Amino acid sequence: MAALRVFLTLAVCLLFGHQTFARNDAPCQLSKWNNGFSTFVKRHIRSGTPNSLDQNEWYNYIKNNGGCDRPTQSFLHTSELDRVKAVCTNKGGKVYKDNLCISERPFTFVTVRSYQGTCGIKSVREETKHLILACEELNNQCLPVHFEGNPENLKPNNNARGCQDPGISANAPSFKAMTWLGVLSILLVFIYGYQN
Repeated sequence: MAALRVFLTLAVCLLFGHQTFARNDAPCQLSKWNNGFSTFVKRHIRSGTPNSLDQNEWYNYIKNNGGCDRPTQSFLHTSELDRVKAVCTNKGGKVYKDNLCISERPFTFVTVRSYQGTCGIKSVREETKHLILACEELNNQCLPVHFEGNPENLKPNNNARGCQDPGISANAPSFKAMTWLGVLSILLVFIYGYQN
């Protein structure tokens, strides 16, 4: 009997641990990270970024504004904020996979590669690609929370549904969550049936 209680406790911990740390498996679901959008903006849509591709300017900027711990960083112009947010809607993005959406139109941004921990710059490049962003619901709005690289220069699938398809509720529990809840329910029925 004690072994069953330990097993049940472990199963519950695994269930809630999985739900706490797992990322959403579809875009525009309730975010588990309240600061996701503000962190995204702080990392990728900063004001005061250099207007050139000069490595010395970028070295000084990153050293003075943080980011030496990140070997690859991409920066969009602040004037693009509304357009970037639109990637997480039907008007600007298509579902790519999991909680990722891909922009319908390409964006131009700067990618800085540096030696991790030193701020030493390897390269500064202007790129024009479709953005791949993780989109999650915060304050009743689907917003970007992560900038995913697009090294293969992928483009959106025109047959994919819009990022925030109105036919799918943003607050609907994910299939993964329902599966885990189903397993827990069966486990509880088995344990209580075993006790009686």
